[in-house]
Amino acid sequence: MTATKKQRIINCVTQLPYKIQLNESSNIWKLSPLSGNSALFSSLNYLSNSKDYEQVVVGWTGEITREDDLTAQLLEQQKQQQQQQQQQSQEKSQSIDEVVEDSTITASNHDNPTESIPLEADEPFYLTLNQMDDLTNALNSKDEKNYNPIWLLRKDQNRWRQYAEKTIWPTFHYILNPADIESDSKGKGEQENNWWYDYVKFNEAYAMKIGEIYQKGDIIWIHDYYLMLLPQLLRMKFSDDNILIGYFHHAPWPSYEYFRCLPRRKQILDGLVGANKICFQNEQFSRHFVSSCKRLLDSTATKLKDSNGFDQYQLSAYGGDVVVDSLPIGVDKDQLLKDAFTSDIDTKVLAIKDAYQNKKIIIGRDRLDSVRGVVQKLRAFETFLAMYPEWRDQVVLIQVSSPTTNRDSPQTIRLEQQVNDLVNSINSEYGNLNFSPVQHYYMRIPKDVYLSLLRVADCCMITSVRDGMNTTALEYVTIKSNQQATNYDCYGNPLILSEFSGSSTVLKDAIIVNPWDSVAVAKSINMALKMPIDVKENLQAKLSPEVPTIQSWTDLFLESLTSLNDNHVDRKITPALNRPILLQNYKDAQRRLFLFDYDGTLTPIVQDPAAAIPTAKLYNIMEKLAEDPKNQIWIISGRDQQFLNKWWGSKNKNIGLSAEHGCFIKDVNSPDWVNLTEKVDMSWQERVSKCMEEITNKTPGSFIEKKKVALTWHYRRAVPELGEYNAAELKKNLLIFCDDYDLEVMDGKANIEVRPRFVNKGEIVKRLVWHEHGSPQDLLKPVKETIPREQMPDFILCLGDDFTDEDMFRQLNTIEEKWETKFPDGKNKLGHYGVYPVTVGSASKKTVAKAHLTDPGQVVETLALLVGKVSLFQSAGTVELDSRGHVKDSESSKKSQIATEKYTLKRTASSTSVTKAQN
Repeated sequence: MTATKKQRIINCVTQLPYKIQLNESSNIWKLSPLSGNSALFSSLNYLSNSKDYEQVVVGWTGEITREDDLTAQLLEQQKQQQQQQQQQSQEKSQSIDEVVEDSTITASNHDNPTESIPLEADEPFYLTLNQMDDLTNALNSKDEKNYNPIWLLRKDQNRWRQYAEKTIWPTFHYILNPADIESDSKGKGEQENNWWYDYVKFNEAYAMKIGEIYQKGDIIWIHDYYLMLLPQLLRMKFSDDNILIGYFHHAPWPSYEYFRCLPRRKQILDGLVGANKICFQNEQFSRHFVSSCKRLLDSTATKLKDSNGFDQYQLSAYGGDVVVDSLPIGVDKDQLLKDAFTSDIDTKVLAIKDAYQNKKIIIGRDRLDSVRGVVQKLRAFETFLAMYPEWRDQVVLIQVSSPTTNRDSPQTIRLEQQVNDLVNSINSEYGNLNFSPVQHYYMRIPKDVYLSLLRVADCCMITSVRDGMNTTALEYVTIKSNQQATNYDCYGNPLILSEFSGSSTVLKDAIIVNPWDSVAVAKSINMALKMPIDVKENLQAKLSPEVPTIQSWTDLFLESLTSLNDNHVDRKITPALNRPILLQNYKDAQRRLFLFDYDGTLTPIVQDPAAAIPTAKLYNIMEKLAEDPKNQIWIISGRDQQFLNKWWGSKNKNIGLSAEHGCFIKDVNSPDWVNLTEKVDMSWQERVSKCMEEITNKTPGSFIEKKKVALTWHYRRAVPELGEYNAAELKKNLLIFCDDYDLEVMDGKANIEVRPRFVNKGEIVKRLVWHEHGSPQDLLKPVKETIPREQMPDFILCLGDDFTDEDMFRQLNTIEEKWETKFPDGKNKLGHYGVYPVTVGSASKKTVAKAHLTDPGQVVETLALLVGKVSLFQSAGTVELDSRGHVKDSESSKKSQIATEKYTLKRTASSTSVTKAQN
């Protein structure tokens, strides 16, 4: 019987579940389980043992550290032995100095490949290929999870965390302008830019690794806010429309009013909507996300019910549908109960009870940061002791506060001081020489100690002011559900839970409190400690089923993701423009053609069309592009000749212009306009003008723009609802007679335009492409499609934002199809013809373009990248990086390669020296 093929899952996590250390002397890797993210790591364990799935885990190694240098210890022992021998006999032929010189790692000449030096903590971190292979083998032999490490080795390895932890995390937890952003000589702005570039590289490194291991049919599952650019990067990398990408956001998602404060908010949203499914811990977070997409990307969303009856959103984004819903994470209940009830932990439980005989024990375990509510918890406990003096000397709060990765930041130091002051204040006020009511431990505790505390607790307090899902709450309820542990008074002790924790949406029968209300929390503590046993048991009976299991969470997420194949969801998403590939194509090309719309593309849409003037930055970039003789630039706009002449024709003669959607053309370096419609009957304008005037009179704020060939009715300044209603009425009236005059009625952005049907932007694009690049245009002659490929453009970037620009994109797609037949061998080294039709702006529109940019700001950034004015990492793209985060084959990469080779040789010399010392 043939075995059923397992579904492959590529699971992308921020960091592999180990703290990794290298012993430089013995070349042995030490792997210690990483604390935190226990629920996610349980999911990895579950999938690794699944009968239905084959799991591949992709994750960063984290900050690799060095163990104590055993080589140095060995050499010190050798030196001592030699000294003893020298004291016993002065007639040795070889001196101690010679032995040391022969067997130690010297630092006399860093450039001599025959010598080796010890790697100090503040020096660059290098690894040989063999060392990397050894770690990969060590990881996979330990857990058999098919780990694929992401290598990003630097002296300052924590640089890859900075943007996620110091910019994104505070905003997602409703903290603006965090105080621990350091001010240096470069200024905060440049510092945050550098963090952003590293964040982009971090995501690009994952995309590169996935590109190496992806197989058709794989499901890609991405976790949390460190990797929010990755879904879109994978859309850029793979042309397969059927690729399934799921993203789970473990942290909170803030309301739009907070999220909009992120300076790169659109790029983050744009990165996420590359996924087919985006999932949050609760419905509130998913609602906030959808709101942000609607307001910033102009997406549309429909609220539906999923197969289980839960709310979900179908978000329209760049031609496809993205499913947005919520699914609270769970814990591995069976494993947790197995680990928590052992003889070893029984002993620890009894020891804790003996230490606090006849006292109620309240437990708190939190990371010590500004959102976990440790300060609020201590204030509430202080209020409790003040309000209920009968509990003094009868209750103890054991608070375990785990250090954060930013322990040395000013904000964390201030928080530490605040907590210490509160602890000292409570203990001095309500304690005595023999007893302190608050026992505060600022440390990471072993798992067995943590479980024993959960078991011994009479009450657990979680007073987060903001979090995604507090798994301590889930673990506490699970442990308290063990009815067999009656000897230890474990079953059913209550949980006090903050309403601002994501867990409160799951554990609805816990004692829910507002952590900012110390009096109310104090009353809840009193109620919890006095709660009768039968009430506790009834409460526990309600709470236990509310805790989701990690197994069901994993299965439900993957089942809902794979079900998208059967739910008639449009999965064809137009990817973001892959700017690194565009830049490479641009550099290789010899004949480049740029085709730009104006309003909404080169400049933002504004209330007054006359105010949409180019910026100095745009002028400078366009001038730089136009200076290159390989480039030919055209602006193809609905604007009239006068506007385009004023702002472009008079400024730069090297830019070709097309006005009124292709009715008028002015060639590059030509002073004259050519009217392509001069022989057309224009009597239609009178009738159209009359229709527009009638609607204008009924729509305050609207107006008519009369061009030489086209008529446009604008309602941008009108009340939106009224403008849209009357625009529909106007279009209906115009369509009655437009066929009689061979007219086209077009919907623009808050406008209706009427023009002759035979003239459009697509026809202009066709004329410009089927033409010998760089030669003057004969605009009145018919287009000839017999031009040799080597005379036509080998790079075409076409940018536009509205319905009229789809004619350009459609024409370019048609041209590319013809080239496939006529010039099958004419593709570039990237495997295509260098044609880039790119839509700009709203995510809700359907398009035939092959890529998108979110707004005119990204257009300017893209053009600036081509002329070398912005960093390659200003926006995400598929970049090949080396193991140190440098672009492959760049100068920095070559220097790192040389340094790594030197390190390899020095390690070889070091191994030889150690061998001699051992012998």
